Amino acid sequence: MTIGMLKNLKRLFAVALFAPALALAAGPMAPLDKAPVSTDPAALQHGAALFVNYCMNCHSASFVRYNKLTEIGLTEDQIRDNLMFTGERVGDLMKIAMRPAESKEWFGAAPPDLTLIARQRSGHTYPGADWLYTYMRQFYRDPERPTGWNNLVFENVGMPHVFWELQGDQVAHFTENGDGTTTATLELVRPGLMSVEEYDKAVADLVSFLVWMGEPGAERRKSIGYIVLLFIAVFTALAYALKKNYWRDIH
Repeated sequence: MTIGMLKNLKRLFAVALFAPALALAAGPMAPLDKAPVSTDPAALQHGAALFVNYCMNCHSASFVRYNKLTEIGLTEDQIRDNLMFTGERVGDLMKIAMRPAESKEWFGAAPPDLTLIARQRSGHTYPGADWLYTYMRQFYRDPERPTGWNNLVFENVGMPHVFWELQGDQVAHFTENGDGTTTATLELVRPGLMSVEEYDKAVADLVSFLVWMGEPGAERRKSIGYIVLLFIAVFTALAYALKKNYWRDIH
């Protein structure tokens, strides 16, 4: 085996450990719930706050600059005062201070960048959103895992449950079915700081922000698309009327 092949294997191991949206070949034990993705500025701003306070401890979003968040209704002062904590400039990329070499030493693999994570699965209205929404709500206590956590969507996940204080502790109950399949249900044994409804809404806001971050110009692109389609429709009608008038004497 060559050195290049060894490096590729290491990269694959890193992705399998920390990138949930890339480890979907084996279907989830839990069915995917439809993500209530929102484009409401308040939801996106709440999602941005959750991302910065919880996810950016390990994950960066290095394809987006902080000042891009002005497009979801925040001012540069609000971004600087509420979403930046280590002296970055508002025009800097959303990177983390932890170096890849350090994270690899601590975790065994470097956590992936999350800028495009919501776009890494096709087949849904919002690619990857349903998976992410379900994944963040399916953590349960598992003392056999190094982090003490497991997940029904991503079995033996390497990532700990960063929202455990908000959601609380869930335990899993597994039932063997007659056809050889396994049914899993979760029970909330210790409530968190949020109710179930509040936590679901918080996860939905986070997923909405991840969807927005993967393509900030999506809504503008859709608006332009509608204008283009309207122009084509009007132009087609005028062209057809001109054609009828031009060929009137011939037909």
